[in-house]
Amino acid sequence: MLRFSPYKCCISLTMKPSPALSKMSFSRFASFLYLLSFVLLLQTVVGVDPLFHFCSSSEKFIDNGPYETNLNKLMGYLYLAAPPTDCKDCITEASTEIRKLCPDNKAAIVWYDHCLLKYSNMNFFGQVDYQNRFYMWNLNNVSDPTSFNQKTKELLSHLAQQAFVNQKMYAVGELELEESKKLYGLTQCTRDLSSSDCKKCLDDAISELPSCCDGKEGGRVVGGSCNIRYEIYPFLVNS
Repeated sequence: MLRFSPYKCCISLTMKPSPALSKMSFSRFASFLYLLSFVLLLQTVVGVDPLFHFCSSSEKFIDNGPYETNLNKLMGYLYLAAPPTDCKDCITEASTEIRKLCPDNKAAIVWYDHCLLKYSNMNFFGQVDYQNRFYMWNLNNVSDPTSFNQKTKELLSHLAQQAFVNQKMYAVGELELEESKKLYGLTQCTRDLSSSDCKKCLDDAISELPSCCDGKEGGRVVGGSCNIRYEIYPFLVNS
């Protein structure tokens, strides 16, 4: 049975527009799609609104010009390369929605529970994205925030240690709370990062928790290179 809780969302104030190249070719067109192909989240993909998005470039491309042609080729390639699972459905949804949300933008990013889609005319592979970030938190408060915050940091820090040495750069786990309750957590990096950069990204995300999610039953720090999440209920199952 699914459990839903009221959530609030807020953007990071560190968002900056990305610089753009004056010329581009398809071979230099930086793109990245990160798929949660190894987990099945408790939600139907098609028709679901994105968690958040940023139109991260003030530069626009010309309709039916070379940039749009290459972008269309890129989106088609991502769809063909995806496994025939919820990931492919998420790509279809994300590639359509991002063009509506950020029409003619040369750089954009959109997040769903199942996937992150990002494209840009700047090469962002192997670089930690500290700019594109947003937060989500449960509106319900815990009874003992000091103890709960400590346990949350303990769990996520442990999972961060597991994620950055894992080939998938992904880790999930749980921690026993009082009265047979459990705390569930997830840490995850995009696989273009090095192990050390993954660790830096996750540590930075964990350090943001007091600012967004202090004493909350659940919280998420979601970025362009990594994300963390904790809940007092199981929010995913293995596929």
